[in-house]
Amino acid sequence: MKQKRQLVEIDDLYSASWVNISPPFNQEELEYLAQELDIPLDFLTDSLDIDERSRYEREDDLRLVVLNTPIINSSESANPAIYITAPIGIILTPDHILTIAAFDNPILKKFLDYKVRNFDPGDHTLFVLQIMEQNVYRFLNCLKDLNLKRNLLEQELYDSSRNKELHELLSIEKSLVYFVTSLSANELLKMKMRRTDFLQIQDHEDQADLFADIMIDNSQALEMANIYTNILGGTMDAFASIISNNLNIVMRRLTSITIILMLPTLVASFFGMNVISGFEKVPYAFTGIFVFSIILAVIMALIFRRNKLF
Repeated sequence: MKQKRQLVEIDDLYSASWVNISPPFNQEELEYLAQELDIPLDFLTDSLDIDERSRYEREDDLRLVVLNTPIINSSESANPAIYITAPIGIILTPDHILTIAAFDNPILKKFLDYKVRNFDPGDHTLFVLQIMEQNVYRFLNCLKDLNLKRNLLEQELYDSSRNKELHELLSIEKSLVYFVTSLSANELLKMKMRRTDFLQIQDHEDQADLFADIMIDNSQALEMANIYTNILGGTMDAFASIISNNLNIVMRRLTSITIILMLPTLVASFFGMNVISGFEKVPYAFTGIFVFSIILAVIMALIFRRNKLF
């Protein structure tokens, strides 16, 4: 309920304009709520499935909208995505609007903290449009954040070839895959809602214009996600080639050094054999052999250098 430009939490379920169902909750609580408000239980449970696609559904005078939104990934796996997408369920009844999510969602938190202008939970249709609008803004902000992280990692990779930066780039790539998939599903959902006038806004010019702007912003976010995905894919391929090329250069240099060092060893081996050669009676024989070995190594090094092998 909104009172004096503030949300007021009330205990009476039936007097509330907006019922927000946030974790933690259990199956018994959902069943009780569905029974009290005469809502199909599937409307609540479907919205908690992280893999649920964006869609809408109508049953008598009840309407359900499932919208995918970006959230920070809290997974502790070795190489998680920075962001994932999770659904928000929006249920419209004649007297209430319900929102439900399996995770604490920053979009709903903005409404709870009253950081959205002209927010009125009593106007259910406008409330749904504002959730969609804030969802698109959230996607755009997350995309800008991912692009900034990508630029910083690229600068670090110019000076190093550590696996850490590559793993972080892979995390960004995973996040972009989630975004592209969810934005595509959200765009298809909005197109269907507009074609069928699911929100019944065709006779309300302001709300129809707002919905059109939301669709444009969603298309922009989808285009940005695709562009960033293509750029990152090209970047990953380029750095993979650079790393492979650097490895080839290192191996070539090591091979050249091995061959150059082999010549003094070969000369020393010949003169170190236990055979009579008479050379051991020559004054400064050791010094001569040593200098001869060095000269051979230098000549070989110059040959490699001239042929750009070293």
